[in-house]
Amino acid sequence: MKDECQCGHSCLEANDPRFEELSKYIKSLGETTGIAMSVLQQAQHLFGYLPLEVLKFISKEIHVPVAELYGVATFYSQFNLTPKGKHQIGVCLGTACYVRGAQKVLDKLREQLKVEVGGTTADGRFTLDATRCLGCCGLAPVMMIDGEVYGKLEDVSVIPDILKKYE
Repeated sequence: MKDECQCGHSCLEANDPRFEELSKYIKSLGETTGIAMSVLQQAQHLFGYLPLEVLKFISKEIHVPVAELYGVATFYSQFNLTPKGKHQIGVCLGTACYVRGAQKVLDKLREQLKVEVGGTTADGRFTLDATRCLGCCGLAPVMMIDGEVYGKLEDVSVIPDILKKYE
């Protein structure tokens, strides 16, 4: 992957080997219709997200308009159109967590990471998301980083120390 192109964005090279791998996957599906979802899932697995270059490539390969692929990618929350950080942070905003101070946790993370909810830090290290119930109501308020649960975060001053584990 190219670091940065002339347009100032992180752009993919046409000769990126992941395109060839995606093409092989598409060919393995044959000439069946209705493969867009499977192809988008495989593309996201390979690239980590679905940039426009990948959507255009898929469009040519499976003969589905880019607009239709974009519609699918934006409808389903499993797809990302922008790169995600190395570490995924989810703050539970379910009822138990919310009434026990989840908004303070989210605010502290936004302040600490200098990123808005749904965004990725400038260094690409963290992506911050608000989530629904994580199923840890007894530990409320809760956040999860890469699948590891951190609970009882009423004292948000512990958050910087937790983040240091991931630096």
